Amino acid sequence: MKHRHNENTTLILKQGEGRTYNCGTMTAIFKADESETANKYSISEWWLEPNSGGPGAHQHEENDEVFYGLEGTTSILVEDKWIDVEKGAFLRIPAKTIHDFANRTNEKSGLLNFFIPGGFERNMPSIVIWFEENKEDIRNHGVNKDGQ
Repeated sequence: MKHRHNENTTLILKQGEGRTYNCGTMTAIFKADESETANKYSISEWWLEPNSGGPGAHQHEENDEVFYGLEGTTSILVEDKWIDVEKGAFLRIPAKTIHDFANRTNEKSGLLNFFIPGGFERNMPSIVIWFEENKEDIRNHGVNKDGQ
């Protein structure tokens, strides 16, 4: 994905700015990725509506992920244990580790995500399509809504 910035330019984005992807009850806002970082990392915000699930349990073969709590409390599954990440909390998940996240509270929650190395954003168009095509099932059954 080509952007107007590259790894040699200063990038400044205000709150809410970036490339936004709506994924059901989640919203991802990408701040920097691939061509902007020479594929070293990507940075995105992930916002979850109250009492909503995340992407479903998954792992990344070659990528570490770092999460930093921006707002509220997000429950993050790491292997077989759920960890509550509150505002200001930090969590690193190494490559090849099963993980997921969910908002099990009555308040909106947000995470800042660092994906290392970068390139995750290239998956976002197909992820958005999946959520759109499955919105009825998600509405009726949720996607790990209860973090179970």
